[in-house]
Amino acid sequence: MSRTPVARPARRRVPVGSPLQLLLLACSFALAGYAGVRLLADDRFGVVLWFAGAAVLHDLVLLPLYATADRALVRGLRTAGRGEWTGYVRVPAALSGLLLLVWFPLISGTVAGRYRSATGLPADGFAARWLLITAVLFGASALLLALRLRRATKQRPPAAH
Repeated sequence: MSRTPVARPARRRVPVGSPLQLLLLACSFALAGYAGVRLLADDRFGVVLWFAGAAVLHDLVLLPLYATADRALVRGLRTAGRGEWTGYVRVPAALSGLLLLVWFPLISGTVAGRYRSATGLPADGFAARWLLITAVLFGASALLLALRLRRATKQRPPAAH
C-alpha cells in the first residue's frame, strides 16, 4: 500500500537582502535620523508644519492636477492613434515639473531679496533658465521620437500593391 504524500502549505520566507543591502539600509536610516535631529533642533514646529503642509499640498492639490493632465494626455494620444508617444511627453513634463517645484521660489521671484542677501548673487534669470531647460527637454524628447519613427519606417518592409 503506497502512501500519497500530503502536501504541506508552503512556508513564506521573509525577503531579506544581502548583508551589504542591510548595511546600506541601516546607514540610510541612521543618516536620515541624524538629518532629522539636526533639522528639528532649531524650529520643530516650523519644520513639522512645513512637512505637513507639503504633504497636504501634494496630496490634495498637485496629485489631482497632474493625474488629470496625464489622463487627458493619454486619452488625447490614444484618440489620435499615437498612444506609444505618451512617454515622450511624460518624461520631459515630469522633469520640468520637478525643476519648477524645487526652484519655484526663485523662478517666481518671491525670495529674490533673501537670495541676494544670502549669496550675493542676483536672483534674476531663473525663470528664463527654467523655460530654456524645459524647451531643451521637450526638444530632446521630440528628437528621440523622430529617430524612433525613422528607424521604424526603415525597418518596415514596403507594402505590396
